Amino acid sequence: MAAIYQAAYRGAALFCRSHSTYVRKMRYLNKLKEDDSLCRQAQTSGTFYLFHNLSPFLRKVGKKYLIPQLSAAAGASEKSVIEAELKGSFTDLRKALFVVDEKDSTLLASAQALLRWHDSHQYCSKTGQPTQKNIAGSKRVCHASGITYYPQASPVVIILVSDGSRCLLARQPSFPEGMFTALSGFCDLGEAVEEAARREVAEEVGLEVESLRYSASQHWPFPSSCLMIACHALVRGQQLKISMNSLELEEARWFSLEEIVDGLKRGPKSAKQDNGSFLPWFPPKQAVAHQLINEWVKQQTSQPTQVQ
Repeated sequence: MAAIYQAAYRGAALFCRSHSTYVRKMRYLNKLKEDDSLCRQAQTSGTFYLFHNLSPFLRKVGKKYLIPQLSAAAGASEKSVIEAELKGSFTDLRKALFVVDEKDSTLLASAQALLRWHDSHQYCSKTGQPTQKNIAGSKRVCHASGITYYPQASPVVIILVSDGSRCLLARQPSFPEGMFTALSGFCDLGEAVEEAARREVAEEVGLEVESLRYSASQHWPFPSSCLMIACHALVRGQQLKISMNSLELEEARWFSLEEIVDGLKRGPKSAKQDNGSFLPWFPPKQAVAHQLINEWVKQQTSQPTQVQ
């Protein structure tokens, strides 16, 4: 069960005390990636997250979900033994990201993305020979060709479209019942972020973007390590028209400010009605889509407080 103990290194308290400034911290982390001996030393004082089949281990304590952090000396055990001894279970990452603290959710997403990358890059794409990872897991090398492979993320634009008084949200068939979110799509080769955002809106809902404003970015591990680039888009006086050729969108519609505020207060459980249908609800606060929606609400209401 060695795969269970493929884990993400988290800096120990000693590391934090020794590297108090951001520059020192970044330079130290960069050195860890390249210096195998330094990385081995760090592992003895670091703590680890447990994964099994790309699912992280969580333990429920009261109403909170916590992540046990183990030392390198913990040793390997069978999955069932670990779950029994640590009183928890390996949990699907999509669920885990929304029940742990923000700091932990970021680390879990990064760790799983790295584990997934290693699993899919065990062979050189040019020679077909096995690749070897370094101690830090920051790269893989094909010694037959000399090629070094580094983990990469695919750029994805996520766009909250507004006509000034309403915002546009959509859903895919694979989404949980009732959940709507902002439009999104991968950037094509040779395409700038602005071009990708305008193209995605035009393709999916038949609207021409008048202006575009960057908001934030977020690493997202689904479907396979994406960099989400979040933007606000403004359109005016145009009719919504979902592409008949779209294989992604099941529904897209305009939401008023009142509907958005109400939807932000719901979760998947509270959205279900007695007749089995679902009221609209939106991604939780860990997702950058939630941030886009909140920013739009604050812009409409001119209130500095955040809707939760």
